[in-house]
Amino acid sequence: MTRLFAAAVLAALPLMANAEGMMHKLAIHVDENDPQVLNMALNNAQNVASHYKDIGDEVTIEIVAYGPGLHMFVPGKSPVADRISAMALEMDHLTFAACGNTLRAMSQKAGAEIALMDEAVVVPSGVVRLMELQEDGYTYIRP
Repeated sequence: MTRLFAAAVLAALPLMANAEGMMHKLAIHVDENDPQVLNMALNNAQNVASHYKDIGDEVTIEIVAYGPGLHMFVPGKSPVADRISAMALEMDHLTFAACGNTLRAMSQKAGAEIALMDEAVVVPSGVVRLMELQEDGYTYIRP
């Protein structure tokens, strides 16, 4: 295959994907309690969703948080709580998964049950959830 032909094929891929109305899947991994990282994860989700909407494709995005990243979903502690609430309303195919193992450990340490934002769905294990998503064809990123 010549370079020119290869370049033409690569250039046509977005057009072919658009014509077929492809469905994309993205898993975003958050394990840090750093406002910059939390905002980057949300920016990634918004940018990806916007890109695929612009070309007529669909994308399903799941943000999975565990360890210190679980603070992303704790009301009163999350620096991105308002963004999460707004994005959950604006984006149909965006979900938020909270690690049950981390939540249990945080609650034990606090001596009381830690409440999470309504947008977060508790999964048994954040790591296992990321594995399952990748096994289901999700692309994995970590901001």
